[in-house]
Amino acid sequence: MRKIGLVIVMFSFTTVGFSQTNVANKFGKGFYNVIAEDSSYSMKLAVRFQTLYLGEWDIDGEDGIQDGTSNFLIRRARLKFGGFIYNPKVVYKIEFALSNRDMSGASAETKNAPRYVLDAVVKWNFAGNFVLWAGQTKLPGNRERVISSANLQFVDRSMLNSKFNIDRDMGVQLRHHFVLGESFTIREMASFAQGDGRNITVKNIGGYQYTGRIEILPMGKFASKGDYIGGDMKREEKPKLSIALSYDYNENAVRQHGNLKNFMYNDIGYYETTVSTVFADLMFKWNGVSLMAEYANKQAVDPIAKNSDGTETGDNVYVGQGFNVALGYLLKSNWEIAGRYTTIIPESFIGSAYSQYTLGVSRYIVGHKLKVQGDVSYNTFNSSNDAGLMTRLQIDVHF
Repeated sequence: MRKIGLVIVMFSFTTVGFSQTNVANKFGKGFYNVIAEDSSYSMKLAVRFQTLYLGEWDIDGEDGIQDGTSNFLIRRARLKFGGFIYNPKVVYKIEFALSNRDMSGASAETKNAPRYVLDAVVKWNFAGNFVLWAGQTKLPGNRERVISSANLQFVDRSMLNSKFNIDRDMGVQLRHHFVLGESFTIREMASFAQGDGRNITVKNIGGYQYTGRIEILPMGKFASKGDYIGGDMKREEKPKLSIALSYDYNENAVRQHGNLKNFMYNDIGYYETTVSTVFADLMFKWNGVSLMAEYANKQAVDPIAKNSDGTETGDNVYVGQGFNVALGYLLKSNWEIAGRYTTIIPESFIGSAYSQYTLGVSRYIVGHKLKVQGDVSYNTFNSSNDAGLMTRLQIDVHF
């Protein structure tokens, strides 16, 4: 935390000596903006946090609801910087994680240090509709993962995302879009990344990670980039639809989810296997109604980690498939009711299939910038009569 404090202090001193300083006095737009005297760069600072209550209970098929557990925590706390460098066609984003949950995951590969940096990326619009990204940021995987945690329709993302998403990594991305006719929009994205996940300090361990994504918007663009915002916050006057397909190929991956979760070791070092993931998703919005659906399928050449003599180490890549669909309606009073169904079908050596049914209620006070969200989830397991119950309540504040 001392390092983050130092960053804030240094930022404060940089504001001295600029002739043009604009303070954003509207809630949710960042609380400090600065533009250099010669307009060579700009910087905006924003802070957000989420406070969460979580309660969970097991439901035994014979004895009913069992004694549960509860937890209060700061789910996320973020410090964000952004702006342009030299000219408006070169922009940047830096985002730091401050909560313990955000910084968890320290390992030998991160020098056993907290993982403060979430995003550190430069985006250069070098020609026409072509934009080159370089740095650490989210890969173009499933839609739910790319939607910011500040803009979610529910308290948190679904189980499909937790099991199959490809998260952040270091590398470069090339993005492009074009329009056919008056509004038919197509976006293409390609990524080349290290393949080991974020904040890795050791040399590249396995191979590299290659990701491609295409999005088709037959009815034109959503208002205010609403295809990557939970709920129909803009109450689209005309139907809007985005259909997308992603493919990720992580060569010689060394972690249980490809570039996430624990590293897999064997008697000669790291266990390596190539992991491929397919995502298909859609987003539809119209007049307060929103629908999002996703499918994921993750496979590996040899998902069970082994030593050099063929004996199993006890680790494995989480392979299988999942489906997720969420439907919501935003009332004119800015209350929203939403339901979500998720099913996970892992390969048989991992476990049996299970499903989750979620009912959520949100009160948007200042859109996603200030909101209160609660949901109740019921989990079922195909292999038994047992089940689980989860309740959550969260307050989200984004200056």
